[in-house]
Amino acid sequence: MAERYEMIKIGTALFEACEELERERGISKDVLIASLCDAMVAAYKRHMHVKEATNIEAILDEQAGEIGVFSTKLVVKEVEDPETQISLKDAKEIDEDVELDDEVKIEVTPEQFGRIAAQTAKQVITQRIRDAERNNILNEFLEKKGTLVTGIIQRVENRNVIVNIGKTDAIMPQREQIPREYYKPGNRIRVFVLNVKETNRLPQVIVSHAHAEIVRELFDLEVPEIEDGIVEIKSIAREAGYRTKLAVWSNDPEVDSVGACIGPRGSRIQTIVSELKNEKIDIVRWSPDPVEYIVNAISPARVVSVDIMTDDEDTKDALVVVPDDQLSLAIGREGQNVRLAHKLTGWKIDIKSVSQMEREEANAQSTVYKYDEQADADYEEQTANDDELQQEIEEEMNQQAIDEDDFTTEESSDANEEESSVEE
Repeated sequence: MAERYEMIKIGTALFEACEELERERGISKDVLIASLCDAMVAAYKRHMHVKEATNIEAILDEQAGEIGVFSTKLVVKEVEDPETQISLKDAKEIDEDVELDDEVKIEVTPEQFGRIAAQTAKQVITQRIRDAERNNILNEFLEKKGTLVTGIIQRVENRNVIVNIGKTDAIMPQREQIPREYYKPGNRIRVFVLNVKETNRLPQVIVSHAHAEIVRELFDLEVPEIEDGIVEIKSIAREAGYRTKLAVWSNDPEVDSVGACIGPRGSRIQTIVSELKNEKIDIVRWSPDPVEYIVNAISPARVVSVDIMTDDEDTKDALVVVPDDQLSLAIGREGQNVRLAHKLTGWKIDIKSVSQMEREEANAQSTVYKYDEQADADYEEQTANDDELQQEIEEEMNQQAIDEDDFTTEESSDANEEESSVEE
């Protein structure tokens, strides 16, 4: 090891500060010490006007509370580059046991380097602390992306709700808020981590209070059968603040999927409804049979029949017939029930009442004649033209017959005259 001189005394306060930062902010002590060493090397290069010096490093003696800058040199017979090489003779003065091709570390800490190093170290360490905090937050919330977290509403800025979720403040845009919901600063709120964006400062975390996956997360928390994998949530359709439809399926025939989600006397579903500010939740049984699935999705309306119109991957159309008194319930206010059923099942659903279907079938079976005045006039004109043409043909044929009779009469007359001449 190289002989030590002019090393900078830093004491133990620095290490105590590093340990405190590690406890409070989760920044590793090793990261801070490495940052300090990098700062010393950067200060040395600036002070010595050296741009490239790969063999320069800073070494910190934690027990002695000292730090210094060292240059690593290769032991050679003849020195060609004094910056990176040292003769065996000079190396022996530093370490008697050194041999050719060994490396020795020589302290090169400049005199009165403490003030310069302290200023540089402060700048570098401050930046490294910010970088470490940013990376810690980024990694933490990247792991939480797609999950539910609890936060405290801080304020509302430009229609965006700022929510503190621990080590950082998250942004809830207006499109991710529940309509008509009042977000009061200081209130606790459960939000869904939508996205995490890396920025030059702290990472930007985007959260939602209207996402459909919030309902899934709440059911995961409240229903043990879902957490254990016995009951499975197949599909969710949500219009935040108004109504949600949830399709569930039980992998155990002895477990009722809908009953498990509702809980004893509705305790589980009531907890979730309270969390969602009394948003209405319909829990329906999922089925591999599309007809049964659609019937369940249309609930609470009763269904008379379901006709599958087309059943391919691109267009899934179904016609649902309901009793007359169930039509408005099946469609829902402003079409909400059928719209959610469509989102839940993936089928395009057309709903009609029994009387509507009866009228359509009656109209399809009856044939209705419609008088077309223009077509009738065209027919009469065409008929008249045909009659005139027929009359002309007949007149022409009659004229030909008359001409033939005249020609025959003339021939007979000429023959009689010739016979008379012969007799004479």
